[in-house]
Amino acid sequence: MNNEKIQTINTKDQEFLLKLARNTIIKKTVKNSLTKDEINSLSGVLKEKRGCFVTLNKHGDLRGCIGYILPIQPLYQAVIDNAYNAAFSDPRFNPVTKDEIDDIHIEISVLTIPEKLNYKDKDDLLNKLKPDIDGVILKLGYRSSTFLPQVWEQLPSKEEFLSHLCMKAGLSFDEWQKGKLEIEIYKVEAFEEGKA
Repeated sequence: MNNEKIQTINTKDQEFLLKLARNTIIKKTVKNSLTKDEINSLSGVLKEKRGCFVTLNKHGDLRGCIGYILPIQPLYQAVIDNAYNAAFSDPRFNPVTKDEIDDIHIEISVLTIPEKLNYKDKDDLLNKLKPDIDGVILKLGYRSSTFLPQVWEQLPSKEEFLSHLCMKAGLSFDEWQKGKLEIEIYKVEAFEEGKA
Protein backbone atom coordinates (compact mmCIF):
# COMPACT_ATOMS: atom_id res chain seq x y z
CA MET A 1 0.00 0.00 0.00
CA ASN A 2 1.19 3.50 -0.78
CA ASN A 3 1.93 5.21 2.53
CA GLU A 4 1.67 8.73 1.15
CA LYS A 5 -1.50 10.79 1.39
CA ILE A 6 -3.69 10.24 -1.64
CA GLN A 7 -4.60 13.00 -4.10
CA THR A 8 -7.18 12.02 -6.67
CA ILE A 9 -9.86 14.71 -6.53
CA ASN A 10 -9.15 17.99 -8.29
CA THR A 11 -10.01 21.36 -6.75
CA LYS A 12 -13.09 21.85 -8.94
CA ASP A 13 -14.56 18.50 -7.82
CA GLN A 14 -13.68 19.21 -4.18
CA GLU A 15 -15.52 22.54 -4.34
CA PHE A 16 -18.50 20.83 -6.00
CA LEU A 17 -18.71 18.18 -3.24
CA LEU A 18 -18.42 20.76 -0.45
CA LYS A 19 -21.20 22.85 -2.03
CA LEU A 20 -23.30 19.69 -2.49
CA ALA A 21 -22.87 18.83 1.21
CA ARG A 22 -23.84 22.36 2.32
CA ASN A 23 -26.88 22.45 0.02
CA THR A 24 -28.00 19.07 1.36
CA ILE A 25 -27.92 20.44 4.93
CA ILE A 26 -29.66 23.69 3.94
CA LYS A 27 -32.41 21.84 2.04
CA LYS A 28 -32.59 19.21 4.79
CA THR A 29 -33.19 16.35 2.37
CA VAL A 30 -31.32 13.26 1.21
CA LYS A 31 -33.25 13.36 -2.05
CA ASN A 32 -30.75 13.71 -4.86
CA SER A 33 -31.15 17.27 -6.11
CA LEU A 34 -29.04 16.67 -9.23
CA THR A 35 -30.71 16.21 -12.60
CA LYS A 36 -29.85 13.29 -14.85
CA ASP A 37 -27.92 15.67 -17.14
CA GLU A 38 -25.96 17.07 -14.16
CA ILE A 39 -25.08 13.55 -13.03
CA ASN A 40 -24.00 12.62 -16.57
CA SER A 41 -21.72 15.68 -16.69
CA LEU A 42 -19.93 14.83 -13.42
CA SER A 43 -16.31 13.74 -13.62
CA GLY A 44 -15.59 10.03 -13.45
CA VAL A 45 -14.12 10.39 -9.94
CA LEU A 46 -17.41 11.77 -8.58
CA LYS A 47 -19.31 8.80 -10.01
CA GLU A 48 -16.88 6.19 -8.63
CA LYS A 49 -18.05 4.21 -5.62
CA ARG A 50 -15.94 5.48 -2.73
CA GLY A 51 -16.05 5.34 1.04
CA CYS A 52 -16.39 8.78 2.57
CA PHE A 53 -17.14 10.66 5.77
CA VAL A 54 -18.63 14.12 6.21
CA THR A 55 -17.50 15.95 9.34
CA LEU A 56 -19.23 19.04 10.68
CA ASN A 57 -17.50 21.41 13.08
CA LYS A 58 -18.95 24.43 14.84
CA HIS A 59 -16.52 26.98 16.27
CA GLY A 60 -13.79 24.31 16.15
CA ASP A 61 -15.81 21.65 18.00
CA LEU A 62 -17.20 18.47 16.46
CA ARG A 63 -20.89 18.88 15.58
CA GLY A 64 -21.45 15.66 13.63
CA CYS A 65 -19.54 13.01 11.69
CA ILE A 66 -21.06 10.16 9.71
CA GLY A 67 -19.71 8.08 6.85
CA TYR A 68 -19.24 4.83 5.00
CA ILE A 69 -15.91 3.05 5.24
CA LEU A 70 -16.57 0.86 2.22
CA PRO A 71 -17.33 2.08 -1.31
CA ILE A 72 -21.08 1.35 -1.47
CA GLN A 73 -22.31 4.45 -3.35
CA PRO A 74 -21.06 6.83 -6.02
CA LEU A 75 -19.04 9.53 -4.27
CA TYR A 76 -21.50 12.36 -4.98
CA GLN A 77 -24.38 10.32 -3.47
CA ALA A 78 -22.28 9.24 -0.47
CA VAL A 79 -21.60 12.93 0.23
CA ILE A 80 -25.33 13.73 0.05
CA ASP A 81 -26.24 10.87 2.42
CA ASN A 82 -23.43 11.49 4.87
CA ALA A 83 -23.89 15.27 4.98
CA TYR A 84 -27.56 14.77 5.81
CA ASN A 85 -26.83 12.11 8.42
CA ALA A 86 -23.97 14.09 10.03
CA ALA A 87 -26.30 17.08 10.39
CA PHE A 88 -29.51 15.36 11.42
CA SER A 89 -28.84 11.74 12.46
CA ASP A 90 -25.57 11.59 14.41
CA PRO A 91 -26.78 10.04 17.70
CA ARG A 92 -24.18 11.99 19.70
CA PHE A 93 -25.75 15.36 18.85
CA ASN A 94 -29.08 17.10 18.46
CA PRO A 95 -30.00 17.80 14.82
CA VAL A 96 -28.43 20.92 13.33
CA THR A 97 -30.87 23.83 13.41
CA LYS A 98 -31.44 26.43 10.71
CA ASP A 99 -29.82 29.06 12.96
CA GLU A 100 -26.59 27.02 13.18
CA ILE A 101 -26.01 26.41 9.48
CA ASP A 102 -23.87 29.51 8.93
CA ASP A 103 -21.60 28.46 11.83
CA ILE A 104 -21.07 24.92 10.48
CA HIS A 105 -17.75 24.17 8.79
CA ILE A 106 -17.74 21.10 6.49
CA GLU A 107 -14.90 18.66 5.88
CA ILE A 108 -15.12 15.68 3.52
CA SER A 109 -12.83 12.65 3.80
CA VAL A 110 -12.61 10.25 0.86
CA LEU A 111 -11.23 6.83 1.81
CA THR A 112 -9.16 4.18 0.12
CA ILE A 113 -10.38 0.60 0.54
CA PRO A 114 -9.22 -0.70 3.95
CA GLU A 115 -6.45 -3.29 4.01
CA LYS A 116 -5.70 -5.76 6.77
CA LEU A 117 -2.68 -4.89 8.88
CA ASN A 118 -0.86 -8.05 9.91
CA TYR A 119 1.01 -7.74 13.18
CA LYS A 120 2.63 -10.13 15.66
CA ASP A 121 2.19 -8.31 18.95
CA LYS A 122 1.54 -4.88 20.45
CA ASP A 123 5.08 -3.63 19.68
CA ASP A 124 4.79 -4.73 16.06
CA LEU A 125 1.40 -2.99 15.82
CA LEU A 126 2.84 0.25 17.23
CA ASN A 127 5.77 0.04 14.78
CA LYS A 128 3.50 -0.39 11.76
CA LEU A 129 1.02 2.43 12.46
CA LYS A 130 1.70 5.75 10.74
CA PRO A 131 0.28 8.75 12.62
CA ASP A 132 -1.44 11.41 10.49
CA ILE A 133 -1.53 8.98 7.54
CA ASP A 134 -3.38 5.84 8.67
CA GLY A 135 -7.07 5.68 9.37
CA VAL A 136 -7.57 2.68 11.65
CA ILE A 137 -10.40 0.17 12.03
CA LEU A 138 -10.31 -2.32 14.87
CA LYS A 139 -12.60 -5.31 15.23
CA LEU A 140 -13.18 -7.93 17.88
CA GLY A 141 -16.19 -10.17 17.42
CA TYR A 142 -19.19 -7.97 16.64
CA ARG A 143 -17.53 -4.86 18.06
CA SER A 144 -15.69 -2.42 15.83
CA SER A 145 -14.72 1.23 15.58
CA THR A 146 -12.71 3.55 13.39
CA PHE A 147 -10.82 6.80 13.62
CA LEU A 148 -10.03 8.89 10.56
CA PRO A 149 -6.38 9.95 10.20
CA GLN A 150 -7.38 13.46 11.33
CA VAL A 151 -7.97 12.08 14.86
CA TRP A 152 -4.18 11.74 15.24
CA GLU A 153 -4.18 15.54 15.72
CA GLN A 154 -6.08 15.11 19.02
CA LEU A 155 -4.47 11.79 19.98
CA PRO A 156 -0.87 11.87 18.66
CA SER A 157 0.40 9.04 20.89
CA LYS A 158 -0.11 5.65 19.22
CA GLU A 159 -0.95 4.08 22.59
CA GLU A 160 -3.53 6.75 23.39
CA PHE A 161 -5.00 6.57 19.87
CA LEU A 162 -5.49 2.79 20.13
CA SER A 163 -6.83 2.98 23.70
CA HIS A 164 -9.49 5.52 22.70
CA LEU A 165 -10.35 3.47 19.62
CA CYS A 166 -10.86 0.40 21.85
CA MET A 167 -13.12 2.35 24.20
CA LYS A 168 -15.11 3.69 21.22
CA ALA A 169 -15.79 0.05 20.28
CA GLY A 170 -16.95 -0.71 23.84
CA LEU A 171 -13.80 -2.67 24.69
CA SER A 172 -11.36 -2.22 27.55
CA PHE A 173 -8.81 0.53 26.88
CA ASP A 174 -5.94 -1.99 26.82
CA GLU A 175 -7.55 -4.56 24.51
CA TRP A 176 -5.16 -3.55 21.71
CA GLN A 177 -2.23 -4.83 23.80
CA LYS A 178 -3.55 -8.40 23.82
CA GLY A 179 -2.92 -9.10 20.11
CA LYS A 180 -6.43 -10.42 19.40
CA LEU A 181 -7.84 -7.49 17.44
CA GLU A 182 -8.29 -7.49 13.71
CA ILE A 183 -6.78 -4.22 12.47
CA GLU A 184 -7.35 -2.59 9.09
CA ILE A 185 -5.87 0.65 7.83
CA TYR A 186 -6.88 3.07 5.10
CA LYS A 187 -5.77 6.40 3.69
CA VAL A 188 -7.85 9.54 3.34
CA GLU A 189 -7.99 12.49 1.01
CA ALA A 190 -9.54 15.23 3.15
CA PHE A 191 -10.64 18.70 2.05
CA GLU A 192 -12.69 21.38 3.75
CA GLU A 193 -14.53 24.59 3.12
CA GLY A 194 -12.26 27.56 2.58
CA LYS A 195 -9.30 25.33 1.74
CA ALA A 196 -10.40 23.35 -1.33
